Amino acid sequence: MAELKARMPCEGLLPLTFGGVNLDEADLRVMTSVVLLGEEAALSSALSDAHGVGFPKANRTSGKEGGVRCIWFGQRQAMLVGTAPADALQEHAALVDQSDGWCAVTVEGEDVEQVLERLVPIDVRRMHFKRGYTARTQVGHMSASVTRTGPRAFLILVFRSMAASLVHELGQAMRAVASRRGEG
Repeated sequence: MAELKARMPCEGLLPLTFGGVNLDEADLRVMTSVVLLGEEAALSSALSDAHGVGFPKANRTSGKEGGVRCIWFGQRQAMLVGTAPADALQEHAALVDQSDGWCAVTVEGEDVEQVLERLVPIDVRRMHFKRGYTARTQVGHMSASVTRTGPRAFLILVFRSMAASLVHELGQAMRAVASRRGEG
């Protein structure tokens, strides 16, 4: 009988470094879709009481790097990452475990904005897309969630089935930017 083992989506593909940009897999542990059923204020309060984060405003996140975070994912939708949802949230939201369905990577470094400009059709420059800003957009040909987590750092989420494509696309863009700087 075959023995099945859990694998991370980018296992064997990451980390990558080209020039001053690093790409690595992020282990968000638990990811739960949170779809608002009632009043946003009541859900936000329940999230805050249980997990220390509120329900995010459009195109924003709540929480801190490395901890529990709630990422805006669309109208009346968010993704709770880093912890299993408290039972109290069921009164205010539909909750669906998404942990095995997504690939999460971090991309960071001096030229990270130039790398993402090649793949993402939104302005990710720090003056327009600040820390805690997030967008549902495209990365290359893939539907994605892009969140700025620091001055030169982003968290990118795509469907798990797109993990190899995401690594390939980001790797190509990283190589191209590094090459233009004479580092590739």
